[in-house]
Parts: sequence; C-alpha cells; structure tokens
Amino acid sequence: MQDDTRTTDRGILVLGAGELGMCVLRQLARLAATPNGTRVTVLLRPSTLESNESSKKASIDELRALRIECLPGDLMSASISELSALFAGFDTVVSCIGFAAGKGTQVKLTRAAIEAGVRRFVPWQFGVDYDVIGRGSAQDLFDEQLDVRDILRGQERTEWLIVSTGMFTSFLFEPVFGVVNLAENTVNALGSWDTAVTVTTPEDIGLLTAEILFAKPRLKNQVVYTAGDTLTYGELADKVDKVLGRHVLRVEWSVAKLNADLAFDSDDAIKKYRAVFAQGKGVAWDKSCTFNHQQHVEVMDVERWMRLNLS
Repeated sequence: MQDDTRTTDRGILVLGAGELGMCVLRQLARLAATPNGTRVTVLLRPSTLESNESSKKASIDELRALRIECLPGDLMSASISELSALFAGFDTVVSCIGFAAGKGTQVKLTRAAIEAGVRRFVPWQFGVDYDVIGRGSAQDLFDEQLDVRDILRGQERTEWLIVSTGMFTSFLFEPVFGVVNLAENTVNALGSWDTAVTVTTPEDIGLLTAEILFAKPRLKNQVVYTAGDTLTYGELADKVDKVLGRHVLRVEWSVAKLNADLAFDSDDAIKKYRAVFAQGKGVAWDKSCTFNHQQHVEVMDVERWMRLNLS
C-alpha cells in the first residue's frame, strides 16, 4: 500500500515558470517547506537558465531562494520519449505550459507523462469546462484539450487532476479582449447582460492548485473547479460603475454579431474567444461547487481585484 502522508516521494515537477507557473511554484514551495517536505523542481529551457535578461535572472534567483531545483529541458523540441525520460524521476508533473506553446503540445506532454509512469499528471486545463463546451467550438484550440481528457480517461497507469479555473480575472480588463474598455468608458457584454463568466486570478490559481495537490484525502481522476468570482456581464458593469464612480456605456455584443465578426476574420484568436464566451456554455459555474468554497479558502473576487488594480 502506498504511503499518502506526503504528496509524493520523488517530488513534483512543474513545467514552465511564466505568469501562472511562478504562482504555482511559490505556493508549492510554501507547502513543501517542512523537514520531510516534498522536492519541487521546475523544467526550464537551457536558454532561460543561461539568460542575462534581468527579468529571467530575477525569476531564477527567486526560484533558488525558494529552494526550487531547476531542470534544463526544451518542451518544444523534445520528443515524447525524451520528455518521458525527464518526467520519469518525478511522482507528480504539473503543466503550466499554455496554448502559446503551439498546437499538439498538450497531447505530447500528456503522452510523455503516461509513458514516464508518473503517479499523477495535472495538464494545462486552467480555463473553461471543455467537456461542456464540446468539440467544434469557435476556438479550435479547445478540441486538443478534449483530446487530452480522452487520453487521460482512457488509461489507468497515471492518475490525473484537471483544475478548471475560468478566465484569468485580469483578462476581463485587457483592452485587447474588449469587454471592459475604460478608455471609451464602455462595458461590452459577450452574448447578453445575463451571460455569466467565471474568473480566478493567477495568484489564487497557484494557491488552489497547491492546496488541491496536497489535499487529504488525496484527489485524483477528477475535474476540480475554482472560482474567484462568477458574475454576469451586467453585474460586471455595475461593479465598474461602483468602484470607479462612473456610469459606463453598456453595449451588448450578441452571439450573432460575434459569430459574424469571426466569420469575417476567422484566424483572429481574440474573436474566437469572444464567440465561445458569448455562448455562456462551460465558461461559468456556481461558486458553491468550487474547491475554494468547500474548503473555505479565501480568494479574490472581481470587485476586490478592481479596487487593488484600477481605482
């Protein structure tokens, strides 16, 4: 019988140290910092480890201060068998490598984790509920996420955990996304004012992912939901008015309009996301079903995020 007093015996490997990866690593290091704690390692490109860029050097210095080991490896160029050899030294692999890594990467990492025989794998699924959205959505990258789920569910060698977080909270306010346009004093609703969206900050995703991995009893082979907030676009506009002391112009972008926008420019990634979120399917869930609610973990809602970042 395996001893579950610790999360792992051979440690946790995190893939990537970008915005989300660093948040996950900080929290794993915190929970692992006990006399008999779990070893935490991050896989980084050799070029990153050797870089003279100040931002990259600062990240490496922080990782070392957290007593996180750095393992060189290139996820982009490595084959499945090469990745498998890297992963084999660990019990848990957590992927913080997102869509920017390119098509096919998510499946490649999943197959490598299974081939390596890692005890548990957490794929990059920090986003929407792909099962509910289904195949053939406006965002074609989502189909590969379903491929990953099919692969994991179709085998018994490696346990898996999927952490569904919704959108990054900050993305609601990114000018390129176009939902909250403060420069034009406008909030644009995707679909309708009653369409809802779930959001979680990267910092809270890092906290909750670490807590999920160390949870007792052990969580495995399931989708775990988080939510910093779930709100409608109407509620979002109300919060902008309240926090910033203004009355925003409210414009409803219907599903038909957003689908037409995408049809005119079918390769535009942002228009793909808008069209998917406008459907309101698989992009929002009740906070009561989330890990943070059930475990009484305090997280940041949209209003608090706005007061800290906008006002």
